[in-house]
Amino acid sequence: MVELVAKSAGDGLLPVTIGKLSLTEEVPTALTSLMPFKGGAAALEAALGAGLPGPGESGAAAGGRVLWFGQNQYMLVGGAAEGLGDAAAVTDQSDAWVVVRLEGEGCEDVLARLVPLDLRPQVFAEGRTARTELMHMMSSVTRVGPQAFMIMVFRSMAATLVHDLKTAMQGVTARR
Repeated sequence: MVELVAKSAGDGLLPVTIGKLSLTEEVPTALTSLMPFKGGAAALEAALGAGLPGPGESGAAAGGRVLWFGQNQYMLVGGAAEGLGDAAAVTDQSDAWVVVRLEGEGCEDVLARLVPLDLRPQVFAEGRTARTELMHMMSSVTRVGPQAFMIMVFRSMAATLVHDLKTAMQGVTARR
């Protein structure tokens, strides 16, 4: 009988350290998409225990982080989704995404090679988030620290994401 073994999307691909830059996998307890029902935003905020973030923002809620994910769309990273179904369409996305953390000196330079955004700290401060293209993949990029980003892409693109980030990390490190 075959025994299946659960593996994360980044299993065997990460961690990667090049110079002062590191790329690690984050495996949140859950990823849950939230779409408030018509007139349900206030009820969803009450259930989360926090306000819903505006466009390009993220915030702490329900023991996790809530990302703005599009018009009337949010992603709860970690945290509990119990009790949210009365106010929103709730979908478990835990197995659909790979979540990585890029951090270290020059992380903005790495991402500057891959995304069409100005990620300098004075423009894209901690807590800012964006749905954007990363090379040819749709992604979510969130600044989670002074020199740290959380990056999410679809699970099927995990190897491509790591390859593209690793190549950019090598280029940035070589220029220093």
